[in-house]
Amino acid sequence: NQDLSDQKLKEDGVVIDALPDTKFRVKLNDGREILAYLAGKMRMNYIKVIVGDKVTLELSPDGNKGRIIFRR
Repeated sequence: NQDLSDQKLKEDGVVIDALPDTKFRVKLNDGREILAYLAGKMRMNYIKVIVGDKVTLELSPDGNKGRIIFRR
């Protein structure tokens, strides 16, 4: 199980828009904008993410969607 998480593509970005259902529009460091949702662990621990936060994401294989796994 640990091997799968190591293969996920991690990117850093900045939240530029907050959408309903804990979804966010994130601008990646390479300039792309993607739709990202909040990871379950972040919801469980009530970690709030607001516009302007720097975040780390795990990208889907196609690179169009992501999951926010860390807020800096």
